[in-house]
Amino acid sequence: QVQLVESGGGLVPAGGSLSLSCAASGSIFSINAMGWYRQAPGKQRDLVATITSDGTTNYADSVKGRFTISRDNAKTTVYLQMNSLKPEDTAVYYCNAQTWNRYDSWGQGTQVTVSS
Repeated sequence: QVQLVESGGGLVPAGGSLSLSCAASGSIFSINAMGWYRQAPGKQRDLVATITSDGTTNYADSVKGRFTISRDNAKTTVYLQMNSLKPEDTAVYYCNAQTWNRYDSWGQGTQVTVSS
């Protein structure tokens, strides 16, 4: 099993910046990719950004050029730097880890609220 803990959520004005962190523990050597997803009220959970074991990144079109995903050298902590935030970025952000056998683990989520 992989356990994930998110941190860094909060309230930020539109146009501001916020950084999220996700620390993985447990069967960390089985992780192939990590990423961030978000879910707004009444909406489905959508992909925000992912990073694979070889460093390949992928972003949702809505956040390209504004958000940056990265990880530490141990590949056990993933970060999401969010710049130029918009009210529509308001959501609960969830950390995700995918193992080599494609099992998904999820964090509890952290609330990001962007005021207008």
